[in-house]
Amino acid sequence: MKLSVVIVNYNVKHFLEQCLNSVAAAAEHCETEVFVVDNNSVDGSCSMLREKFPWVKLIENKKNYGFSYANNQAIRQSVGEYVLLLNPDTVIEEDTLKSVCDFMDAHPDAGGLGVKMIDGKGRFLPESKRGLPTPKVAFYKIFGLSKLFPKSKKFGKYHLTYLDKDQIHKVDVLSGAFMLLRAETLNKIGLLDETFFMYGEDIDLSYRITLGGYNNYYYPETTIIHYKGESTKKGSVNYVIVFYNAMKIFARKHFSKGKGAGTMIFFINLAIYLRAAMAIAGRFITNAITPILDALLILAGFLIITPLWETHLFGEGSAYPHDVFVGAMIMYISVWLLSLLLSGGYDKPVKMKNIYKGIGIGAVVILAVYALLPTYLRFSRALILLGTSWTIIVVPLVRLLLNYTKFTVFKVNLPKRKKVAVVGSKEECRSLVGQLMSSRTKVSIVAYVSPDSDADKFFAGDISQLDEIVTINKIDELIFCAKDIQAQQIIRTMLNLSGLKLDYKIASPDGFSVIGSNSINTTGELYNIDINAIDKPENRRSKRMFDFVVSLLMILFSPILIWFIKGKLKAYANLFAVLFGSKTFVSYCTAENDITLLPKIKKGVFSVGMVYGREVKKDVADRLNIMYAKDYRVSHDATMLFKLWRKMGCN
Repeated sequence: MKLSVVIVNYNVKHFLEQCLNSVAAAAEHCETEVFVVDNNSVDGSCSMLREKFPWVKLIENKKNYGFSYANNQAIRQSVGEYVLLLNPDTVIEEDTLKSVCDFMDAHPDAGGLGVKMIDGKGRFLPESKRGLPTPKVAFYKIFGLSKLFPKSKKFGKYHLTYLDKDQIHKVDVLSGAFMLLRAETLNKIGLLDETFFMYGEDIDLSYRITLGGYNNYYYPETTIIHYKGESTKKGSVNYVIVFYNAMKIFARKHFSKGKGAGTMIFFINLAIYLRAAMAIAGRFITNAITPILDALLILAGFLIITPLWETHLFGEGSAYPHDVFVGAMIMYISVWLLSLLLSGGYDKPVKMKNIYKGIGIGAVVILAVYALLPTYLRFSRALILLGTSWTIIVVPLVRLLLNYTKFTVFKVNLPKRKKVAVVGSKEECRSLVGQLMSSRTKVSIVAYVSPDSDADKFFAGDISQLDEIVTINKIDELIFCAKDIQAQQIIRTMLNLSGLKLDYKIASPDGFSVIGSNSINTTGELYNIDINAIDKPENRRSKRMFDFVVSLLMILFSPILIWFIKGKLKAYANLFAVLFGSKTFVSYCTAENDITLLPKIKKGVFSVGMVYGREVKKDVADRLNIMYAKDYRVSHDATMLFKLWRKMGCN
């Protein structure tokens, strides 16, 4: 056996499917066995593998023991001359496997090899080649000197940014996303160190390869897509702690006897605290900057309007007591900010309708509270209305203007259809468009592109004319039909168009998924699944608010309602469970059904199948679950509760 490919999967089913499609095509040119080690995924990955890729050697773990442990499980069973550690969020070219094995055959000194990687937008990923994080190199990386001086041989050693990314080089460290290893080398130096749960194991293994007398090579003559990249979740505190703790393990293991070990570990500890503090501060600023801005805008409005109104009404300013004004401002701003939060006005990216809804609801609440206050605490109904007018004009306007800045925190989800070009055969283009339209995806298909030169009038042109088609039609996104186009052609096209601001997606050969990643900070998008999914933040919030309000009202009116309900004690138990959030009114059909593929929600008092008044079959229950999860509406819960509330104590 020439090659053993090892893929460790954890809840990335659709990426894994796309990865395996590309591996299958590449394996036709190189004798290959493929292992997938699943670390207790709950997204249906294993079921998908058994159905679509029965030739894959699947290892199912019932617990997530970490990346190193999972890779070692498969390596011990592998029989290939070479072992390739491959991330599931990658796409390789058809000649990748043969090309890299041929290079290793021609270079017996090579113990490991990495390739050129690009992200989902076709941008080069610097982690494709790295230097050894010695105390000095780690210091330059941690404190940003490597970023300031990327072409410096002294400061740019972490990502070897001074080396040409299109030339073959000997490097110190390979990326675990694509790490080709000589089995003979592994037998000599040992497998992955399982002390590293995640991150750092590739650095450790790369270093041990060089200590074993072999070289690591960066080989850019084949390119792969690595969707998520090293930058995924870099802003999270957890990433900072896990990543730099891995560096501490590496330093203690390999530099504990050196003079700089203590210094390096000191700086790594310092970096952990600094980066964690920066991550916390960054997250706080990101989440708080918009509410703070809204609060300042609302306050500015009242500071401008109040003196003008006082002068108009009383002929002089300062007519309202200072303490009443301050108290009113605190209440008004707090109510509006809370209303905006609950209405989705701070979701990212925000929808303008949620901003208007939040301001409107806030105004109603303020007026309602105003009516209940004693006379001496009332501010001014007219000022509330004037302030509302100011708020409903200025706050959305400023948000809209900030949307056109470079700050993504202010991004607004404007009702614009994304202009899409589809690259594929006529049959696949039509099939894909049907899928997108049935899923109500907000895209506008403006051009079809033929994968070959035999293009008829149906197509705007062929793939060689893509740059012109994109420019003339102002395309936002390209979707490639994997059934008609080789991965190598897709990757080469992305590289050729890297100067254009484009998003890319790949439609699977079976047409069931259209997946891609518009950023290395996102896990990707799946067009034909996410319609109005129940796990969207606004839907979860709406469902919880419905449960809370209705359960509270039913408890308040229970002295009357309870006489119409069987199982009175159980009914009270269910109502209080819903009120305090341990249950929800409506949930999935769970009996005998596999719901691991669906977003998690609380156990329900009622299931979506109960409306039929009888037990439903498994296939019907599965369809009902999927329909409920894909296209959630609070009205669905309300309708079901209206029909079934008398059975509150029966479940």
